[in-house]
Amino acid sequence: MPLNDTELAVLLAPAGLRFLGRVRGEPAMPPLPAGGAASALPAQGRHDARAHEVAAVDAPDLADKVNAGWFRMAKEFRLLDAEDAFVIGVDWAATPGERLDGTHHGWARVRLAEEWDFVRSEVEQFRSAMAGLFTERYVPEFTVLAGDGHLLMNTTVWGDGTVSTLAVRGARER
Repeated sequence: MPLNDTELAVLLAPAGLRFLGRVRGEPAMPPLPAGGAASALPAQGRHDARAHEVAAVDAPDLADKVNAGWFRMAKEFRLLDAEDAFVIGVDWAATPGERLDGTHHGWARVRLAEEWDFVRSEVEQFRSAMAGLFTERYVPEFTVLAGDGHLLMNTTVWGDGTVSTLAVRGARER
């Protein structure tokens, strides 16, 4: 049985995300190449985190670097609307078995609280499976969109065991 809105709101709250509602269907987003956001080139609107915002999965300053890089890019590329809201990829699955079949992936509109932390909150919704190849510690991976679709940001674990955020902006925003 998938999660209901109240259950998801409770799961997201420790990260400093206030659940505003489900996004029905696929939300608007910038055009992406066949391989997804990580395959986008700078000419296709890709922007990577700055070198000092990239952290190894076991680095003591992982949380500070990931959160700072994400927030800088969110501000610089206008992820947040006038209400500090945006769209985030979520999994409505209530059990590990449901998560494995992948049929409950969707999107939710959320508002960023005054105090937030994607890393230290250890919200299970954002736990990276890829990070498990490098560490047992909690490492997040998640995708967010601007409500109007002009921006996609992806915080991800890379094959070299580092974590960073990338942004892909639509053509009108470049």
